[in-house]
Amino acid sequence: GDVFGGAVNDVSADSSAEFPDRTSMMEVRLQAQEDEITLLKSSLADALRRIRLHDQLLPLLKQQLVAGECSIYIYMLDLLYMSLRAHTVSVYAQELSLISILWCSRVRRNSEKLGNPEKQRKRLDKKAASSANLLTRKINHKTLCCVCLLGQSIKMFIRGRPITMYIPSNIQNYEDLKMEPPSERLELDWVYGYRGRDCRANLYFLPTGEAVYFIACVVVLYHINKRTQRHYRKHTDCVRCLTLHPDKVRVASGQTAGVDKDGKPLQPCVHIWDSTTLVTLQQIGLGTFQRGVGSVAFSFADSGAFLCVIDDSNEHMLSVWDCNKGTKYAEVKSTNEAVFTVEFNPSDSTNIITCGKSHVYFWTLSTGQFTKKQGIFGKYKKPKFIQCFVFSLTGDVLTGDSEGNILTWGKSAADVKTLGKGAKETFQIMRQTRAHEGSVFTLCTLQGGALLSGGGKDRKIIRWSADLAPERECEIPEKYGAVRTIADVDGEELLVGTTRNAILRGTFSDGFVAIVQGHVDEMWGLATHPSQNIFLTCGHDRQVCLWNTEEHKLDWCITLEEYGLCAGFCPNGSVVSVGLSTGRWLVLDLLTREVVSESTDGNEQLSVMRYSPDGSFLAVGSHDNFIYIYNVTESGRRYTRFGKCNGHSSFITHLDWSKDGKYIMSNSGDYEILYWDIAAGCKLLRNRFESKDREWASYTCVLGFHVMGVWLEGSDGTDINALCRSHSERMVAVADDFCKVHLFQYPCPKPKAPSHRYEGHGSHVTNVCFTHSDSHLLSMGGKDTCILQWKVVGGGVGDSRERLASASSTSTSSPEPATS
Repeated sequence: GDVFGGAVNDVSADSSAEFPDRTSMMEVRLQAQEDEITLLKSSLADALRRIRLHDQLLPLLKQQLVAGECSIYIYMLDLLYMSLRAHTVSVYAQELSLISILWCSRVRRNSEKLGNPEKQRKRLDKKAASSANLLTRKINHKTLCCVCLLGQSIKMFIRGRPITMYIPSNIQNYEDLKMEPPSERLELDWVYGYRGRDCRANLYFLPTGEAVYFIACVVVLYHINKRTQRHYRKHTDCVRCLTLHPDKVRVASGQTAGVDKDGKPLQPCVHIWDSTTLVTLQQIGLGTFQRGVGSVAFSFADSGAFLCVIDDSNEHMLSVWDCNKGTKYAEVKSTNEAVFTVEFNPSDSTNIITCGKSHVYFWTLSTGQFTKKQGIFGKYKKPKFIQCFVFSLTGDVLTGDSEGNILTWGKSAADVKTLGKGAKETFQIMRQTRAHEGSVFTLCTLQGGALLSGGGKDRKIIRWSADLAPERECEIPEKYGAVRTIADVDGEELLVGTTRNAILRGTFSDGFVAIVQGHVDEMWGLATHPSQNIFLTCGHDRQVCLWNTEEHKLDWCITLEEYGLCAGFCPNGSVVSVGLSTGRWLVLDLLTREVVSESTDGNEQLSVMRYSPDGSFLAVGSHDNFIYIYNVTESGRRYTRFGKCNGHSSFITHLDWSKDGKYIMSNSGDYEILYWDIAAGCKLLRNRFESKDREWASYTCVLGFHVMGVWLEGSDGTDINALCRSHSERMVAVADDFCKVHLFQYPCPKPKAPSHRYEGHGSHVTNVCFTHSDSHLLSMGGKDTCILQWKVVGGGVGDSRERLASASSTSTSSPEPATS
């Protein structure tokens, strides 16, 4: 049905305003549980295999101990330690303690036989006991991710699963490899998208000619004529609300609380900043607000001396702050119902109005104390939601509600007969004006006293005279959704923010065109063109979008029947393949946007589409654990099944082709690295040692020797969603689960490698990709529906092979992490 139909659905975009934290928390929990179930399935098989190994090793170990072969003991103990990281610790801890005691006893007897003096015997005893204690501590230390060096290979453990990676031949001394942050850095170049889906009052027009709005953690200042962007980036989590000071220079923006990487809540706050210099003037309420900041408003009568804030706590605390001092002036519990907006009376800063679910409240502030009066609906039907309000030039309050009405409120003398003696004046409805079908989402007053209203279900913008007579109306195209907010540019020209995350520019006469567009749901698919400055995205909103990185605009967008999760350009650049949630995949012509080929592999979602370097093969990675290989002919327009890679015990997550196009390296959900000989018929290469020197055309696999250093100690295996090596093979970008984009040196084969770290996303970063010339990096947020375009600056000469060769022969001290 229509998203905006019916009384309940009229506020569909408000559902996340009521329960944002609970919904996001449940989503995170559900995803975590799904990941855990997948990992447990694969880990159970691994644990059983290791138990059999231990049953074979332990009797032999005891036998060697009795024979006094301490060197054999040490070697086998190391093997046991490495395989005992997680799953079977409790099973064998007791036996290992017994082995340690036996060894201590054996050392002591040997020292006595040799006639060692008492002092020597005590020293050996102490040393043996110390070794036993160290072993016990190591076994009980349950790190999720750790690394052990074993000759020609390195063993990395994630959630107790050992992952062996072989050291390439050109590295002579792994221990002496020097890890440094890359000389290249990133600068935020452009922000694609706008958060209109679930936020109000989020678009203003500045005298500088800039529209100011937000998405993710960034407040964007977009010059609508010059088509340039500036960015305010001091927020640490998603921005939720915005307001403009009466001086038209200062801006206040509030954010959600968010969580750190350990799941601990972070404190929300409001920033007051200068829109000309982007300098932060005040940080309001740090440690005061709960969950997040829902609404903010400056006072007008006193030239913006005060700021009013409503937080996202259960009581929706209403507080007033001194803007210059940054101190709290007054605070009161507002209501347990959802609150949508707050404003000061323009002519009296002691009067404040709030509205939301089933209420409109009129507050009076006197000597630091609030008194509240509720608007009386009387004979009029009480709407489920009061969505918005404005003050008319005559001082009346006009509200827009979920019934499609504009209500005019005014003060009324108390009805003594009904309310009794001593009753005070009340706020009652003076007039009801039918305005829209569905909700009235926004109201905007113009300088001459005229009023604009924006509708939900009918998507109309109506201009009303000062006495609420309709003058003009227009309807925005259905593909942009409903009218979320309206900003006046010059009395004629308008900016319109919509519920499908678009900003439109236009007039009643000429209509409206989109100047900002974005996705409206979680995104995962990202691919950059092999030779042009364009990239493609797809996500859960079923949209496939082609973007231009030079002109910073959406070239085209199509809507599919199912949602897309992955994409890949054919090397010739004329077509792109898109993998969908049902196992179906499409090949689209970039010029005509037509589907030139369509296939289905399995019935589970696809996770990766990757062409071989010469474009003769396409590899399709699926959640059914298989990689499907296709022959590609007719310039990417014809596909025939070549074979299937069968060997992974969990879903495919990432894969890459070798430079000669004969081999594939793949990762799966249970942290497995496998290699495949495609030319030989999709054959699994069981001796992975033979692939250690193979060169890869791309590097997107998150597990591999060359990118081992991007994993933090204690990572659980799902902390890194994607990575991408630059075409120059000098750097690798990483998308993590903690809203960060990292830039590492490539290769990056040592733990605790330093990186440059970048913020801006407000949810898990799902994908990263370099443009064909490495001039820019694209990063994609999940739930924040935001695409960030980063400019790559700096850098030197030389490729990764030269760097590896020189680094392996040089001894260095431990590097210090560098962040930006």
